[in-house]
Amino acid sequence: MSGTRGALSRRAVVIGLGAGLAGIGRAQAEPQELQIDQLKPGQFSWHPERAPGGPIAIVVSLPDQRVYVYRNGVRIAVSTCSTGKKGHETPTGVFTILEKDKDHHSSIYNNAPMPNMNRLTWSGVALHAGNLPGYPASHGCVRLPMAFSQKLFGITRIGTPVIIADAATYPTAVIHPGMVLSADAAKAFDGVAAAAKKQAAKPVPANQIPATSIMVSSADQRIIILDDGKQVAEGAVTITNPDKPLGNHVFILSSVDTDDKELRWQTIGYYDNDQRSPEPMELVTIQRIRTTQAVVDAMTARMHPGTVMVTVDVPLSADTRTGKDFVIITNDAGS
Repeated sequence: MSGTRGALSRRAVVIGLGAGLAGIGRAQAEPQELQIDQLKPGQFSWHPERAPGGPIAIVVSLPDQRVYVYRNGVRIAVSTCSTGKKGHETPTGVFTILEKDKDHHSSIYNNAPMPNMNRLTWSGVALHAGNLPGYPASHGCVRLPMAFSQKLFGITRIGTPVIIADAATYPTAVIHPGMVLSADAAKAFDGVAAAAKKQAAKPVPANQIPATSIMVSSADQRIIILDDGKQVAEGAVTITNPDKPLGNHVFILSSVDTDDKELRWQTIGYYDNDQRSPEPMELVTIQRIRTTQAVVDAMTARMHPGTVMVTVDVPLSADTRTGKDFVIITNDAGS
């Protein structure tokens, strides 16, 4: 990474350091009439023109009762929300959208309407339109203003990452030379470049490209790869300084630069304790990880914009991931 790129990345991290998600809102100021802290229940801001293209990431702040939407690392929207009430708290962690249904009705709660539903778990957690009283009031879902839910539904897709947390960093630009997790990053990138050129020669609609998710756990030193929620590869990982935590990081592949042989990522760190200060260690984190050639080959064929990679320090077990859900739960409070 060049000195200029490194400086830009560090600056992007500093914006959100130690501030939680409320601090993020204040650091990147909205026009006066759209101050994030002053949004009333049901209000939101929506500025898709700030980033017309690129992968979407959604962050739900439980303390702030806010939903932040990023496209290609740029915040394009903020909305008020209502998450789970006491006894039905919304679980924290990393999810991806599993299903979309514009006119959904609950199969659990008396056929209750859930318009513009983006499903996060098969057990009942979703983003959808609903009543916003100004405090947590749902049975575990994230309720949104109707107009906002309609707009959000229009830009999400199966596989869009959703981070639900007490604190998170502002998205950071990370540029990795060559192929990640490979001992020979430059050589492995040749396969990524070949796949990118093949895609460019015969484009496939975005909704027909599998949603690829990669999960790396330091706890059991394991990696798994999923396409549309189905496991397609797994293997062991080796981690430099294994006694040092990797941390909770979500990497979203922004673009593949075949000329400079670089992968460009947007990354978000997240925590279920708002007293913990996020650390700007994203590039260092992925540089510490290596995996087998078979897993690298499986990843190489799937390095397309929107690919999600998550690092965690919990085991990839039934306690944190169940069924075909892509869920890394750090606090399973119930749905």
